[in-house]
Amino acid sequence: MKRLIAEALGTFVLVAGGCGSAVLSAAFPQLGNGFLGVALAFGLSVLVMAYAVGHISGGHFNPAVTLGLVAGGRFPAAQAIPYILAQLAGGIAAGAVLWLIASGRGEFSAAASGFAANGYGAHSPGGFSLQAGMISEVVMTAIFLIVIMGATSERAPKGFAPIAIGLALTLIHLVTIPVTNTSVNPARSTAVALFQGDWALSQLWMFWLMPVIGGVVGGVIYRSLEDKAA
Repeated sequence: MKRLIAEALGTFVLVAGGCGSAVLSAAFPQLGNGFLGVALAFGLSVLVMAYAVGHISGGHFNPAVTLGLVAGGRFPAAQAIPYILAQLAGGIAAGAVLWLIASGRGEFSAAASGFAANGYGAHSPGGFSLQAGMISEVVMTAIFLIVIMGATSERAPKGFAPIAIGLALTLIHLVTIPVTNTSVNPARSTAVALFQGDWALSQLWMFWLMPVIGGVVGGVIYRSLEDKAA
């Protein structure tokens, strides 16, 4: 139970910090933090929570990471569903808190603003197609898993894994925010799609399927590299 609470808490902070930055401050008049600020907010959220509770639960905060670690032989399959449910609970709770805060502005509308939801086609920030979004989510999630598994390897320098993982997530956002608003995390996508409540829900399938495929691919790739190195 402590592990599940840690996963829920970590995912809560990830959504509150990353999506909160996108919804509340990215385009704030004259002082907006823009894409760079949002990318840093996601990376820093993972970094600080990996240090805070990673030693309790492993610091997944992401269903694609959990399933990728299962595929990579780093996590027992029997624990995957409870972890994913905890991540979803934490993410949705953060989405609700963020919605309550954002609703403090009289003209706010989650449906009209997009509420930091992930999208493709007409709902991609840069107008990128479904195919482009699928490739982006698979490749970037696979890279994310390779970094996670490499940074947490027994042969990696100790104590630096959260830094590498946080910077990797920052880099991924810097590249792909224009493509899909960057998911690589089904819990993050679900947490805001539920409150956007319109097109985000109809496109949510892609932000489950592609990150999970990418996570599994990344886990398998790193596992093969690690086996060969051993």
